[in-house]
Amino acid sequence: MIPKEILKQIRRIQIITSRMVTDVFAGQYQSVFKGRGMEFDEVRQYFPGDDVRSIDWNVTARTGEPYVKNFVEERELTVMLLLDLSRSGYFGTVNKLKRQLAAEICSLLTFAAMQNNDKVGLIAFTDRIEKFVPPRKGLRHALRIVREALYHKPQSKKTNISEALEYLNRVSRRRTVSFIISDFYDDGFEKLLSIATKRHDITAITITDPKEINLPDVGLIALCDPETENETLVDSSNPEIRKQFNENAIRIFEERSRCFKRIKVDSIDIRTDVPYSKTLFSFFRMRERRART
Repeated sequence: MIPKEILKQIRRIQIITSRMVTDVFAGQYQSVFKGRGMEFDEVRQYFPGDDVRSIDWNVTARTGEPYVKNFVEERELTVMLLLDLSRSGYFGTVNKLKRQLAAEICSLLTFAAMQNNDKVGLIAFTDRIEKFVPPRKGLRHALRIVREALYHKPQSKKTNISEALEYLNRVSRRRTVSFIISDFYDDGFEKLLSIATKRHDITAITITDPKEINLPDVGLIALCDPETENETLVDSSNPEIRKQFNENAIRIFEERSRCFKRIKVDSIDIRTDVPYSKTLFSFFRMRERRART
């Protein structure tokens, strides 16, 4: 039995994100993602006028007759949401925690997929797979994903994005449209991300709080890594320390951005102090323009 308070919160998220899907992203999701892939259908004999690039040379060599691969346009997508539940998400100094914001974005994408009659699934992860919800359709299924995104209690505190990507490749044999929603405080995932990108259409959604970039001037403070619980005492009134903190944060973000560009993974930078609707809308418009060209 789900407590009333949880049901109330799920209902609130449903109303907010469903309205946003209808009012802001109407047509955007469909035009960007819908039917963009081609799925193998069958091998058939070559007919005059067929594109010679579609000849299946293995079958042709075995039979002695020319055969071609026939493809059909994908009409139904499978959307996979890879949601980071590590302890670093339980931080936020503006509006809401990163974990709450990530769950809301997860809900928005879920209802966008549902409205377009696509399947949607969830891989919630830390440094292990915490929860897997296989892709399905329907409102009841969508509400389950929202509930898990909001209230699932992870067993671990740490992050391992490679583990989530490896699991995605294992459970999704066919192409998916996948979103990784995380603050990406992890390393060593570039190789697995590169492999996954060859099979799936992957978008990285990064969640950041402004205090992770600019250290406030509040005197002596204890900075604690929520995943390792290592604690460091720093004097934030020292301008040199604040400068080093800012430069280190920018370096991490720039390295991550270069990694995404090398692998050709689209990325969206979401901040807790900026309304995410405009950021997501700009991303969808960019994808739409790129698809047209």
